Amino acid sequence: MYASTVRGLLVRGMLAGLIAGLFAFAVAYVVGEPSVRGSIAVEEAAAAHDAAGASSAHAGHGGGEAPAAEEEEELVSRPVQSTVGLATGVLVYGVALGGIASLAFSFALGRVGRFSPRATAALTAAGAFALVYLVPFLKYPATPPAVGNPDTIGQRTTLFFLMILLSVLLGIGAIILGRRLAPRLGNWNATLTAGAGFVVATALAFLVLPDNTDAVKPEFPAALLWEFRVASIAVQVVLWTVFAVVFGVLAQRLLATRTDTVSAEAPAPRTASALG
Repeated sequence: MYASTVRGLLVRGMLAGLIAGLFAFAVAYVVGEPSVRGSIAVEEAAAAHDAAGASSAHAGHGGGEAPAAEEEEELVSRPVQSTVGLATGVLVYGVALGGIASLAFSFALGRVGRFSPRATAALTAAGAFALVYLVPFLKYPATPPAVGNPDTIGQRTTLFFLMILLSVLLGIGAIILGRRLAPRLGNWNATLTAGAGFVVATALAFLVLPDNTDAVKPEFPAALLWEFRVASIAVQVVLWTVFAVVFGVLAQRLLATRTDTVSAEAPAPRTASALG
């Protein structure tokens, strides 16, 4: 594939990611924000209860007036976080992943089967969703803000990104294994074998990596946590679905145009009469 074609696919992938990010932001704001606001309200209520208990204990020990709790002033207000901040984060995320997925598409086109650009875009998006989000989510599910132990947030973040890296590497390994087994087992049996190997390797990774036991406080409402995680999955499904559709159309048009251009520039075969 020519460098100019890869560059064109990269630009279109980022554009498709931007469009997908707009749809994902709408879902995140409508479906995800209520559970985020609910989790913040739960945390604030718990903090107020703890402060009231501390004041009562201080008064009971004859300490007189308890010192007022210091309130940290937010650098960015909550309304801005839930609108401009959320939109910026989701759009940047969509553009970045769209660019990366377009490069993966450029590599996969023609190498994973005789699929059209649209079908290859759909397969690439489905694979990216599974490897980058779904598999890591199964090990380390998303949690709303302010519900875990702040002392372990660095460790939990490291484990989550490590799971993403392992998932992607195992996915690439499964693709390579499937391609090598295809001549001997056939495409269908090779795909099943590689898929089973991926599942087994992923299960082993789940067993080896530690659990986030303090990611969610025990007293946090289970229903609210479930709503947040469902919303998180919905955002990702919409993001990758829209990307697959938009990028598939853009890639199909680009590659069709390049094919027509190459065909037009190719020299016409000389006939017998022309050879005289």
